[in-house]
Amino acid sequence: MSLPFSQIKILDFTRYISGPFASFQFAVLGAEVIKVEPLEGDPTREVTADKALADAKMSPMFLSMNLNKRSLALDLRSPESISILRTLVKDVDVVCENFRPGVMKDMGLDYETLKELNPRLIYCSISGFGQSGPEQYTAAFDGKIQAMSGVMSMNGDPAGGPMRIGFAACDLMAGSTGAFAIASALFERERTGKGAFLDVAMLDSALAFLSSQVSETTMTGVKHTQIGNQSVSRKPTGNRFKTGGGDIVLAVMKEKQFINLMRTLGLGEALNDPRFANWSTRIEHEPALRELIETAMSTQSAELWEETLTAADVPCGAIRRIDQIIQHPQLKHRAVLQKVQTPKGEVSMAVAGFQWSDKAPTIDACAPRLGQHTQAILREAGYSQDQIEQLREQGTLAG
Repeated sequence: MSLPFSQIKILDFTRYISGPFASFQFAVLGAEVIKVEPLEGDPTREVTADKALADAKMSPMFLSMNLNKRSLALDLRSPESISILRTLVKDVDVVCENFRPGVMKDMGLDYETLKELNPRLIYCSISGFGQSGPEQYTAAFDGKIQAMSGVMSMNGDPAGGPMRIGFAACDLMAGSTGAFAIASALFERERTGKGAFLDVAMLDSALAFLSSQVSETTMTGVKHTQIGNQSVSRKPTGNRFKTGGGDIVLAVMKEKQFINLMRTLGLGEALNDPRFANWSTRIEHEPALRELIETAMSTQSAELWEETLTAADVPCGAIRRIDQIIQHPQLKHRAVLQKVQTPKGEVSMAVAGFQWSDKAPTIDACAPRLGQHTQAILREAGYSQDQIEQLREQGTLAG
């Protein structure tokens, strides 16, 4: 089965999260992604509390974003390695990197240099702040960008203060933005035949994802603060509620949904209460409304209320842990999780958030061991076995 990027070849210098997540989108859609690693490997290979996986340099974090890729391990400080990479770049469609600005230029692998070798090259640089501006050389990781961008200022409970989102949200925003930028450049190249330089900044990407909050600030002057689990609509029935077992989130935003909620909870009489006559009065009397709802919900668990309310067309969701949601029949029906052979045996991993007609993102191979494909890649590039052995003896490559 032909996948949309099956003819695309990517030389991937990225590490940590944002860059690997970007190139991963292409790896599961058919592209050949050559992951260029230093001899010690991508640092995320060892980010795990499992000592055996850390020693094997195959952490769950690394595996999740490097499936279907090939590993080329080189001493990136050696002239011989730079020569190898310049040879490889002549035959690729995309270079992706997420070093701090200037690092690739210092190695002689910047866009201006490489486009002379490959005029059709698409070169994507992902960094904290982009390739220009007063912060361009500032080191950036997800936590810093969550703090700077305004993301943390809105997350968490007012009583507890700003809180970081529990996963690398800004890294993944930048990775998604980078993947979209690369796909757009590939599409444009089909029309023009020209390559492009793509400058993706984590901070810019975060602000793009916060576009509605930014526009509300610039248009009305509102200062966004923590709203806990409340919906951005500020409606009192868009929030977290306690039940007889666990918590549930209601996403009741429409009048019909509110009516269905109250009737299903056995609170039909409250619909005639002037305190709950419309959204303005409901917001004003939110504590009283919450008490009514939570008292009614105390009779059964969040999962049972989810089932009952969903049947009444009331949007809601019981709060689940990751180990619970991965067992959900909806995910099984859509094959969201695919089986992958890993150092821990066969395990389930999330691949992509979409499907279409006769194609789907697929996992063909586990993330590579460090330098697993070094020899094969060099042979494909025209290096003889003697040359490869000589480079190995020099300490230029691993694998």
